[in-house]
Amino acid sequence: MVATDLDGTLLRADETVSGRTRAALEAAAGRGAAHIVVTGRAVPWTRHILAELDYHGLAVCSQGAQVYDAGADRLLTSMTLDRMLAERALAVIEEQVGQLALAVSRDGLDGEVLVGPGYGLAEQRLAVVPFTDRSEAWAEPLTKLYVQHPALGDDELAMAVRAVAGQLVDVVVSGEGLVELLPLGLNKARGLSLAARRLRVRAAETIAFGDMPNDVPMFRWAGHGVAMANGHPELIAVADEVTASHEEDGIAVVLERLLTEAS
Repeated sequence: MVATDLDGTLLRADETVSGRTRAALEAAAGRGAAHIVVTGRAVPWTRHILAELDYHGLAVCSQGAQVYDAGADRLLTSMTLDRMLAERALAVIEEQVGQLALAVSRDGLDGEVLVGPGYGLAEQRLAVVPFTDRSEAWAEPLTKLYVQHPALGDDELAMAVRAVAGQLVDVVVSGEGLVELLPLGLNKARGLSLAARRLRVRAAETIAFGDMPNDVPMFRWAGHGVAMANGHPELIAVADEVTASHEEDGIAVVLERLLTEAS
């Protein structure tokens, strides 16, 4: 099985996949390997990309909270974040570091992402719903929270969250400006293991590609973890190897080599 993150890994900056990488994935499929997308994006933020890729397999979304059958357009599993616990965690964090900008991802196939005052989105094309009253954030089931701080960087903020609220929520950095609060124990490895069980594939038979700290659990689960050259130092430190960047067909470089070695 070939497990690939999306942003910064499979996708180039323009959200496309190169012809070379597509060909390498198709060649791997021709040898019997399943390709599975494993992304921090929730299903509503992933669907359009899967459609453009003509992808009909399983996708692990929302940091492992959702296992999505793209071919059937159906959620197979979904894990939510306890809203009372999330609100408590947010209060504890803000007591320590001050006011945070907040966004929340609602559960479900069509779960909206609500964005509060001051929260900045790096990707402006993604559909969001603005809110001003925080009570709106807790009105429906959630998969995760996104938080930003006016002065602390992503890694600093994540460290502060772990220090004061690590017993309430898990925290991951999944991209620039993306510090996410998740249910305890949730990560990409958990979602990927559920999908792999459905496909009857073992961890030892899996190669995983990623670029950010939220990919660390997936690398530890998989038989072989490959970090992109553009990857975060925390992920590169635990990778089995480092390939070229997402702009330079890093996935294809590795798959082509492995397919040649297997010939």
